[in-house]
Amino acid sequence: MDIVTTRKLNILIQLAEADKHFAKVERDMIYQIARSRNFPEELVTDLIHHPQPIDSLGALSQEQKLDFLISSIELIFIDQKVFESEIVFTRSIAIKLGFSKNVVDYLVANFERITLDELKRIVLTQYVVG
Repeated sequence: MDIVTTRKLNILIQLAEADKHFAKVERDMIYQIARSRNFPEELVTDLIHHPQPIDSLGALSQEQKLDFLISSIELIFIDQKVFESEIVFTRSIAIKLGFSKNVVDYLVANFERITLDELKRIVLTQYVVG
């Protein structure tokens, strides 16, 4: 079992439930990520029903951390509704990933205005803590 994919999916599942409404498009995105990584669908379903605690995320590579963060922002936008509960949850994840909590506000404000490559470059140069 791929622990990095498990952690990513677990975070996205909990984010999808942060607004108390797990939208179909959010669920579809999560299953699509799992399929793209050859992650068993039944394990995704099990994670949805039994989310795991979010442990330390410090052992991930910088690329993996950025991937987790960007996927979280994509999930926030996928249902066309941005909820404060999703923002708060993603800020806590950003901090666990080693980013400034302000990175979430920056990404939400600029996600649909700046290219993904430019967003990543700015995040890595301006929002990494330590």
